[in-house]
Order: sequence, then C-alpha cells, then structure tokens
Amino acid sequence: MRDETCRVCGQPLSRPSRTGRRPVYCSRACQARAYRARRGPVRPVEVPESSRRAERRTEIAQVVWRIAAEQGLHAVSMRSVAAAAGVSVRVVQYHFGTKHQLLVDSLELLHRTNEQLAAGRIQADLTDPKALLRAILDEFLPLDAHRRLSLRALAGYYTRSLTDPALAAVFLSGDRSLEDFVALVLRYAEEQGELRPGVHVTSTADVLVSAVAGLALDVVHGTRSARDVREIIARQLDQLFRDATSFPAKPATRR
Repeated sequence: MRDETCRVCGQPLSRPSRTGRRPVYCSRACQARAYRARRGPVRPVEVPESSRRAERRTEIAQVVWRIAAEQGLHAVSMRSVAAAAGVSVRVVQYHFGTKHQLLVDSLELLHRTNEQLAAGRIQADLTDPKALLRAILDEFLPLDAHRRLSLRALAGYYTRSLTDPALAAVFLSGDRSLEDFVALVLRYAEEQGELRPGVHVTSTADVLVSAVAGLALDVVHGTRSARDVREIIARQLDQLFRDATSFPAKPATRR
C-alpha cells in the first residue's frame, strides 16, 4: 500500500485525483524540494569578476606586445597569441572578438600601461624643471626590458597605423599631449628666470620630443647607446637653462 503521508514533510495526503493517481506530495512546494534533492545541491553560476577579466585581457595583450616586438606585427594572429598565452583561440575571441580588435585594444593597453609606469617613475617636482624634463625624456629610452619591448612593438604599430585608421586613432588620441607637457615645464622655468633668453618654448618642446623619439630608435637598433643619448639630452637642456653644467668634450659616437 502506498504511503498516506507526504514523502517530504510527513503531512497527510489528500484523496486520489479523478485520474485515480494517489499523490505522493502534499503540495507543489514539497514536490519541488524533492526534485531539488534528487538533482543535488544547486551550484551558483560562476560569473567572472571584472577585475579578473581585465587581468586576462592584459595578459593576452602582453603576449601581443612580445610577438610584435620579437617577430613583427605581421606575426600576430589569434592562433599565435593563443598558443603563446597558453589559452584556446576561443578565449582570445571571447576577450577581443576579432584579430583587428585584438591589435587595437592591445595598443590601447600598451599606451595605458606605459603611462602608468611613467607616472610611477616621474616625480612631478617643478622646483627643479631641468631634472623633471630629463625624467620625462628618459621615458622614451629603452632603459629597461619593458621600455625596450614597448619601443619595438610601437615601431611596428606605427607603420601599420599609416594605413589603419583605428590604430592611427589610438596614436592620435593623445596627440601633442607630451609636447604640451614639456612646453608647460619649459614655460614654468622661463617664468622662474631659469631659461636662457630667446628660447621659444613651443618649438623647443616639439624639437625635444621629436629628437628623443628618433634617438630612442637608434638605441633599439644599436647604433647609439642609451648613455650617449642621455648625454645628448643633457647637453641640449644645458643650452636651454642658465645653470649649464660642463660635460666631457668627447662627442657621442654612432656605432
């Protein structure tokens, strides 16, 4: 004989329905509880945290930078990036969608990373404008592993951006921001009477930034040393400031 009480809560059961089937649960709630018990505990859906997703995107972007720096931007593909990152192609697609978006987003992340690292190294102390300018211009030089990798990757990106509007937009998003910052420091030094007479602040800022960017590529190519370039920068700053410091007469040599 079938039980006369609910299998879940033990409450008395009602009479059989018109179909003749005797109920085994006293209510839909008890029926649902029994169903959940048979299926086992409900596991919450794991939703990846936004911070973890950002970390994974950065990890994949770092692989893009490395491939671009070591093999050239043409070697970057969804498959090569996935293999080097130790993930599946679907994971790369999940985070970036297409190869082109992977390139664009990785360039944006590289710019953002460089800005964050530079902000941590540069002490924005206007009490010594010349030292501040040296620190700003040093950021262009491959003085550590990341800056060397970044310069090599950016060289490939820049060439590609000449025919790719989306990549060009990343380069142009901060157009003249660095030159304006250098001009701001020079203008402050001028107001404090530290610059030599006749210095044109805006054009001087343009020349300094353009010159160090080109010299940095010489260091990457190995035709100049970082030490030589830093001496060149120091001499240029000495010509701008009143408190010029003497340097050895030995000219910087090209290799």
